[in-house]
Amino acid sequence: MTSLISHTSFDSLDAFAASVFWSAVLGFVEDPNDPNNPGDEECMIFSTDGVQRLLFIEVPDSKQLKNRVHLDLKPAAGTRDLELKRLLELGASVVADRRRTDGSGWVVLADPEGNEFCILRSEAERASE
Repeated sequence: MTSLISHTSFDSLDAFAASVFWSAVLGFVEDPNDPNNPGDEECMIFSTDGVQRLLFIEVPDSKQLKNRVHLDLKPAAGTRDLELKRLLELGASVVADRRRTDGSGWVVLADPEGNEFCILRSEAERASE
């Protein structure tokens, strides 16, 4: 017997704002029968196939330390650097640039609430090595 992941939960100061940011980052959607609204204490978003779910839960305190768990993302299309530009335009900020001169590596980012995540190279970039 094994367990299945139902969803991944994130503590958040503003669950709605976090759900809007991550929806834009990942192309996720909300449940049309249970829409997320400003002021909601819990906001869930889903991958378009419904397989992956993220839940944002409001808590009274801001992030204190480095995340113990984080998401590693790769562009669905394009390059890591183009996706980095898009994520920064959405409101992410750079925490650490781990790109190497040979093109490998990643960039550590933070969402608007300070939760770290990484952007890696795309499958096409890795295949061209």
